[in-house]
Amino acid sequence: MNQPVKTNKKELSQGLKTLLEFGPLVAFFAANWWGGIFVATIAIMIVTPITLAITWYITRKLAIMPLVTLGFVAVFGGMTLYLHDETFIKVKVTIINTLFAVILLGGIAVKKPLLKFVFGEAMNLDEAGWRKITINWGLFFLALALINELVWRNVSTDTWVSFKTFGILPLTFLFAIAQMPIMQRHMIEEDKSE
Repeated sequence: MNQPVKTNKKELSQGLKTLLEFGPLVAFFAANWWGGIFVATIAIMIVTPITLAITWYITRKLAIMPLVTLGFVAVFGGMTLYLHDETFIKVKVTIINTLFAVILLGGIAVKKPLLKFVFGEAMNLDEAGWRKITINWGLFFLALALINELVWRNVSTDTWVSFKTFGILPLTFLFAIAQMPIMQRHMIEEDKSE
């Protein structure tokens, strides 16, 4: 007789999900305030894998973007500390956003709206909708990369850390909200008769 396999796969509560997603950023900001950019770099290098481990332990799954971010935090954080040069942790933001832009816009170039593969289970959009929001997010990530370059090259490190914490996050939320009308226009209604 076959017994069903039990898994520990659960969903995160919204509060815990928010805490785990923003924990590394909050730790980075607080550690910079307390001890400077190198202490902040150590903090984000410690907190990021801890939050991913907690997420994995609870849900038994991880999204690709946090894993990519973890890799960049490890590499650029390590170079920042090893070479004692804060430039690396600053350009990490530029490189990650550029990478996401290239992946999304490259997917469009080969007629594969990659956001569909990431969010396809959560949202049911028609092909034109997936294409539009994928292009929009690709361009948004490219804009964030350019803005980060302008900011870190022209302001103090503390101001850049504040921008990274209190500028990029609200911009991303506002942009996500701005995509809602497009998503609503292209939503496919599920057939309730099945």
